[in-house]
Amino acid sequence: MKHLKALFKEQYNPDNFFLVAGPCVVENEDLLMTVAEKVSGICKRLQIPYIFKASYRKANRTSIHSFTGVGDVEGLELLQKTGQAFNLPVTSDIHSAAEAAMAAAYVDVLQIPAFLCRQTDILLAAAETGKVVNVKKGQFVSGEAMKFAVEKIQQAGNNQIILTERGTTFGYQDLVVDYRNIPIMRNHGVPVVMDCTHSLQQPNQSSGVTGGNPQLIGTIAKAAIATGADGLFIETHPDPSKALSDGANMLRLDLLEELLEQLVRIREAVKENVNA
Repeated sequence: MKHLKALFKEQYNPDNFFLVAGPCVVENEDLLMTVAEKVSGICKRLQIPYIFKASYRKANRTSIHSFTGVGDVEGLELLQKTGQAFNLPVTSDIHSAAEAAMAAAYVDVLQIPAFLCRQTDILLAAAETGKVVNVKKGQFVSGEAMKFAVEKIQQAGNNQIILTERGTTFGYQDLVVDYRNIPIMRNHGVPVVMDCTHSLQQPNQSSGVTGGNPQLIGTIAKAAIATGADGLFIETHPDPSKALSDGANMLRLDLLEELLEQLVRIREAVKENVNA
């Protein structure tokens, strides 16, 4: 995947999975710097290519009272500053075609939210920026059907594509992960990421705040590596109970290092088995 090598530069490691990680949303500069410093240090030691992630704005909140961001430009500037401070590529999601060019001036990867994965105008606008485009598979879409999102971006002249699995709607208040989607989406010729935190969401709670099962993040991540995922997406926060968005399904920052160590060993074992 040539675009991954260009994205990670000297951090590129084809023998390992890559990581997309950070807090759900830009809360303040201190939070971004704290998480980026901690995670980048771990990833350097374990030779894991790393993309720093935080949303500059959260547009798809259940409740009108939910935190949405510190302001678009301020949030994007903080993301860019964080990436520059630790020499990391950065990513954030966009929610309309008009946001694509604005966000592309600050980030390296444009993320398309799962709810919007079929929106042609957003996919084309993201593709036309020339940035890497990471499309999250909708909770209502099969892995096979994601080939159409890939085709839309390619038709706009951009082959820098990542697909992310994030679970499938199961009833009204739960998600399940169909791991068949990882090899199926890899067959579209693009790297595939497993979103280990949003796939554990419990949406549509009566409180208006999405619930989650963070104690299963490790289970989701380990199974994803075993089934061939190229990368993992993990939202993390020093104290998820105080996070301003999606705290119910984020991994506590001090638990990340041990999990990544386990995942690197699983990756090595899987590779050895394939090459045996």
